[in-house]
Amino acid sequence: MTTNNQQINSKVIYPDLSYKITGILFAAHNELGQYAREKQYGDLIEKKLKETKIPYKRELSISDSGNILDFIIDDRIILELKSIRMITRDNYRQIQNYLQAANIKLGLLINFRSTHYSHR
Repeated sequence: MTTNNQQINSKVIYPDLSYKITGILFAAHNELGQYAREKQYGDLIEKKLKETKIPYKRELSISDSGNILDFIIDDRIILELKSIRMITRDNYRQIQNYLQAANIKLGLLINFRSTHYSHR
């Protein structure tokens, strides 16, 4: 017999590593807020990956396309960072191309800045 958690976990790729990365991403967002530059998020994420001893490569060139990945985590997950108003189809296509070129199954496209309107 399987529980709902077991069924969900069997559908999630690299659940333990994904959970750790998500924690790092939330910590970076909480520390820097939503208006920092992409490089600032990347630098803080790199620091936290080192602290948690999660293996990674940063700003890695893939294939002969001239494309540069923000991070590959543990040779299993592509992490593409954005600090833009809205994610576009081009951003999704970009990470899909990276996944295919790097022959990796999971990519996280993270936008630290969201369109949030407040009424005063």
